[in-house]
Amino acid sequence: MRRVREEPGWLRGEPPPRWARIAPVAATVLLCLAQWLTPGAELGYFLAGIPAVAAFAYGATGTAVFATVVLLLLGIPQLGVAHARGTDLATVAVVGLLSVVIAWVRHRRDAQLVSVRTAAEAAQLAVLPPVPERVGPVRCTGLYRAAQQGTLVGGDLFDVRAGPYGVRAVVGDVQGHGLAAVGTVAALLGAFREAVLDDRELPAVAARLDRRLLKDAQDGPLEHPELFATAVLLEFPPGRDLVRIVSCGHPPVLLLRGRSVSEVTAEPGPPLGLGLTGPELPQPTELRLLPGDRLLAHTDGVTEARDAAGHFYPLSLRLPGLTTDPAGLVSAVWRDLEGFSDGGPRDDVALLVLSLPPPAATP
Repeated sequence: MRRVREEPGWLRGEPPPRWARIAPVAATVLLCLAQWLTPGAELGYFLAGIPAVAAFAYGATGTAVFATVVLLLLGIPQLGVAHARGTDLATVAVVGLLSVVIAWVRHRRDAQLVSVRTAAEAAQLAVLPPVPERVGPVRCTGLYRAAQQGTLVGGDLFDVRAGPYGVRAVVGDVQGHGLAAVGTVAALLGAFREAVLDDRELPAVAARLDRRLLKDAQDGPLEHPELFATAVLLEFPPGRDLVRIVSCGHPPVLLLRGRSVSEVTAEPGPPLGLGLTGPELPQPTELRLLPGDRLLAHTDGVTEARDAAGHFYPLSLRLPGLTTDPAGLVSAVWRDLEGFSDGGPRDDVALLVLSLPPPAATP
């Protein structure tokens, strides 16, 4: 499952790129050559900025080496770079010392950032771990993109679990997005994982999720008296080529059969957390699956993404041209969505593709 945003490695705590470490060395050599080739110009004094440049890519020791080299080049007249004396050398020395301090502070800050980010990513992955390629007989492919920069989990969720009543999956979208919604996501996923093991009927799973949100809303702060979420639940009973679907105010699941795409019509139910289910729970819709069928469940971050003209992303219309992409369906949808919305949607996005393997050939 792809979730990590593409960011330059050195912004994620990794060592700086090679060009950043080569830059101060190359600048030193070029300035010296330029000064030797043009003796009448005074270019050597630009070397005073080299330690400050080195502080962005080197630690305190490396920056101190550059500061020392610069002082030698400027302070030894025989080298033909400059003829610094007295206050000039003192100024360069102060700049070098400040650069060493900056490098030391930067190195400590980077180490702390790596530690904090590692802990944060571990916590978020514990809430929403990657979906395996296969759960029981069901093949799974998922893609998650959080709207808030630098996070792995937002206000969308999905999970696939095997239990005594078959393989069950959930795709949901809670109120709000970003880190503020992670607590609600964690509560829903915990309730779903318990329901997979305990509840015999799929509507009972929806009822458990609804009660979880109602209870959290009652115990939560007064400024947020209401929590709600849309969700779609899917169940693959053991030994049967069919799927049961319960929709709670969520966008419809798409059925991909060959190159054709159609919406699976399910009995509409109210969103979770509003206490509207009561005794009349939405009844599951059964759909028989043919070999090669795929089911695509998604959140509204996909279909509500807009292009420059304000048009919504037409997922069902564009899917037929993406089904044969060698990189996989969810990757193809994401690339197409990025191009359509000029860099990606501004909301959380979750895509989950589920399918059953073809029946084994009889000898």
